[in-house]
Amino acid sequence: MTTGNVNGPLEETPMPTRYGRQCIIALSAATLLVACKPKENATTDTTTAAGAVATGSDSANRARTDSANTANKGWTDGQILAFAGAANRGEIAEGKLATTKATNAKVKAFARQMVTDHMAMLNEGNSFAKKNNITPDSTKSDVVDLQKDALDEEKELQTKPKGADWDKNFIDKEIDGHKKVLDKLQSAQNATTNQQLKDLLTKATAKVQEHLTKAQAIKDSTLKS
Repeated sequence: MTTGNVNGPLEETPMPTRYGRQCIIALSAATLLVACKPKENATTDTTTAAGAVATGSDSANRARTDSANTANKGWTDGQILAFAGAANRGEIAEGKLATTKATNAKVKAFARQMVTDHMAMLNEGNSFAKKNNITPDSTKSDVVDLQKDALDEEKELQTKPKGADWDKNFIDKEIDGHKKVLDKLQSAQNATTNQQLKDLLTKATAKVQEHLTKAQAIKDSTLKS
């Protein structure tokens, strides 16, 4: 009686052929490549995002710097010359009006001095602008407001009748106006980096202060109620 293997004959597992081994290696390499790809993309995306953040941060910093410079400066040289010119023209117009309508001798003399001084400052400012090729810029609100106020004051003074009240009103306007102009000119003087313009404004502020002091003295002594 022949004895057989109860479990049946063992099947021999075939060894991979050279072609099969090459396929396995190729598949493994492809799998590794795919697995690494997202990491590379993630790195690229992160780098791109970081670059975008850096660019945005740089832009914000530049914007803040520009804003700070604008806030600190406040005036351009063209705006300064436009404001000074508007102030001079306004004072000349009111001074000329006062030489014909004022009844007090000291008020009349003050008005004549105003016209002479502001004419000289106006001519000097115009010459400076031409020499330095600076175009006066009257778009700044300080210049626009000054021009409007000067026209309104001149119109009011024209319509009021001569007399002691007119003289008082005129002097009060000159005190108030010279205070405001002095403050703006001092601010402009601190803003400009042009030394010649600074020197011009030094002379102008001194003259405006002189007018202010004289107008206040006339009010306190001559025009007391």
